[in-house]
Amino acid sequence: MLRLHLRKQPSMTSTNVEYAREFVKFLNASPTPFHAVQNIKDHLSEHGFEQLKEENPWENSLQTGKGYFVTRNDSAIIAFYVGSQYVGGNPFAIVGAHTDSPVLKIKPISKKTNEKYDLVGVECYGGGIWHSWFDADLSIAGRVVYREDTANGYQLISKLVDLKKPLLKIPTLAIHLDRDVNQKFEFDRENQLLPLAGLQAKQAGKDGDEDQHSCSQAQEDSFFSIKSVLQRHHRDLVDLVAKDLQIQSEQIEDFELTLYDHKPSCLGGLHDEFVFSGRLDNLTSCFTGMHALTEAEDDDDSNDASSSAIRMLACFDHEEIGSSSAQGADSNFLPSVMERLATPTLGSGAHDAFSGERDLLKIATRKSFFLSSDVAHAVHPNYASKYEVNHKPMIGGGPVIKINANQRYMTNTPGLVLVKALADLAKVPLQLFVVSNTSPCGSTIGPIIASKTGIQTLDLGNPILSMHSIRETGGSDDLESQISLFRKFYQKGNQILETGHVKTT
Repeated sequence: MLRLHLRKQPSMTSTNVEYAREFVKFLNASPTPFHAVQNIKDHLSEHGFEQLKEENPWENSLQTGKGYFVTRNDSAIIAFYVGSQYVGGNPFAIVGAHTDSPVLKIKPISKKTNEKYDLVGVECYGGGIWHSWFDADLSIAGRVVYREDTANGYQLISKLVDLKKPLLKIPTLAIHLDRDVNQKFEFDRENQLLPLAGLQAKQAGKDGDEDQHSCSQAQEDSFFSIKSVLQRHHRDLVDLVAKDLQIQSEQIEDFELTLYDHKPSCLGGLHDEFVFSGRLDNLTSCFTGMHALTEAEDDDDSNDASSSAIRMLACFDHEEIGSSSAQGADSNFLPSVMERLATPTLGSGAHDAFSGERDLLKIATRKSFFLSSDVAHAVHPNYASKYEVNHKPMIGGGPVIKINANQRYMTNTPGLVLVKALADLAKVPLQLFVVSNTSPCGSTIGPIIASKTGIQTLDLGNPILSMHSIRETGGSDDLESQISLFRKFYQKGNQILETGHVKTT
């Protein structure tokens, strides 16, 4: 898996370049939420963070002055560093993000043929700009569960797969057959958003009658509640997955596979000022939050107010479809982790100050702050009229504070003042965004976390163009700005929250 190494104190310019290059590597190594979480885990482990399991007790595992992480479904992760002076009931400084993006996912029964072409059935996940997927070179990645024989039967093993080659294509119709295509591109998402996988003749004898007959005969001898993977998907596709894992196709029990743009993420623009990639929404915040957490951990000072807090990064899955899942922001993932940390047995002195674990958690949440970090809308030079005239964030202009009177974003005045103070200390420029009254407004995990926990919350994020396209555009310099802001939040946020001011040195 990906290994990230950054020098701690290079010059401003070299830091920007290095973060941008490492971000491109992170993007290319993270085609799915499963891969993104694995890469975050690898980075945390290299910085001394230890993995915990939710199904195990934590009382004897947690120590102050150490970092830990826990995952759910291998697609969501919460990492935290326990300050050296932390006691139960002290505040949490939390950066929140999400690991998922709008994509096409292979259906449970994907095998299709038409006009002697092999096609793959896909399902739209989230609110993607689906016309951007036409004519792109598409590869496949995801999670596979397979059987491995043992002396006592077999065991099930889960592994990640990334085929890393252009396998599929959703071709557009030639303009000669649709003269109006440049006026309005319309298509049937069920029947015309089907990727081509190959020519049917090339699979002869694999997906044909002989294979179906042998499977039918096997089913007569044994009961199968669901058809096998080899029956539900093209044999050659399953064989490619098995070859990548160095197993036999018949071992595969099932998989969750996602399509992604095979064209690598890269830096672009005349001065490498842009990042061209899919999944900037929202691997941007996962990357910046990850680096800020581990770099702030290196700066832990027992005399600093931040050493009495818990610094946390929460990267959830399923934000693009509403967050209502066991590993989404609307689950009990964050509250349950916080409850286990707001305990009188962690640290010392909490028994004298508070009366019970339930009170400790309530006290901690009222002291805490949640930075809901999702990408923001950069002003589009060709569609500037779509933006509110005084709120046009620029790529390269720094993190964007997102505000909405109808509470689609959670920013309020106290939170804005806090983040402004942190940005002043970090010397990071901030921008403001309000959607035009004539446009709809998206939302984030911010309102969900705020209403679920009562923690004071602010929404912000780095500006990008083409949000939800297969290929988005972000800013290289904005990465270092957001990391610096988050690092200062971890270091000084608790002090500002408790005292209302912060030392300028």
